Amino acid sequence: MGQISDYLVWGAATAYAIALVCFAIDLGRVSEAIGARKAARTKALAQAEGSGVVSGGAIATALGGESASADEPISYVGRSSKALGIAMAVTTVGFLLHAGAVVTRGLAAGRVPWANMYEFCLVGTFVAVGAFLAIQIFKEIRYLGGFITFVVLLFLVVGMNVFHIQADSVQPALQRYWLVIHVGIAVIATGIFTVAFVVSLLQLLRDSRDNGSPLVTWNWLEVLPNADRLEALSFRINAVGFVLWTFTLISGAIWAEDAWGRAWGWDPKEVWSFIVWVVYAAYLHARTTRGWSGRRAAYFVMIGYATVLFNFTGVNILFSGKHSYGGLN
Repeated sequence: MGQISDYLVWGAATAYAIALVCFAIDLGRVSEAIGARKAARTKALAQAEGSGVVSGGAIATALGGESASADEPISYVGRSSKALGIAMAVTTVGFLLHAGAVVTRGLAAGRVPWANMYEFCLVGTFVAVGAFLAIQIFKEIRYLGGFITFVVLLFLVVGMNVFHIQADSVQPALQRYWLVIHVGIAVIATGIFTVAFVVSLLQLLRDSRDNGSPLVTWNWLEVLPNADRLEALSFRINAVGFVLWTFTLISGAIWAEDAWGRAWGWDPKEVWSFIVWVVYAAYLHARTTRGWSGRRAAYFVMIGYATVLFNFTGVNILFSGKHSYGGLN
């Protein structure tokens, strides 16, 4: 079962790689279409100025009577293309293979599959893709697809090559039902924070594009929602992740009291989990009551996600403590 799980992980990674290429192809074609439209507009304006009449009618004539469509922005809402359709279909296939990898890993280990760094990586990326597909049912976010698949593919490859260990039983301290609750909630929150991080990253890129930054000139950024709408989406997703992380801390304290006779002991993992909570709490507070918005809010999300990644990797690798269950030692 463990070997089957590994094969399914590589199958899912392959599917995500194909989807990534297709998402990139679609964005490339969008970028070309926007560039061609801008070139046509520039030519139309030049012809209209050459004739001495700069008007909607002159521009319409220069564009072959299609000035209205030339003024209409390209959007992902309702967009249909072969590359985009293949990308979404293959992402769904990858998600199903990913689900199979999670299930077979659990069967091989005889427990829930999130007791070490590799399994946390495996399930966290699964949640990220699942969140992307679930949100897409209610809101158009296919423009996130290329970035979600890239991040997930990167984490899966690193997980398989750096964190991977054989499926096995866990230490006695982990053989509690709290493993299902506490770590399960933590891994779901991490997957959701990953999606929010991608949204905030695109917010920064879109804002830079709108403000004429010479470093960000990609035409495809124009098909994204504006920076304010991306920030609002990131805020809502982060709020969900924060609530889940709060339950992570609470359930962890209850488990610690049951296992070690104290709810809090300043263990490195406990400290950094609390730091993650404080950073996201500060972000939500600043966003809702202090009027922090725009790039400042996005930078706050970047810092928050950096603490999440360090809590997942750095704490397990650099420190030792009661939570040293990464599986690398």
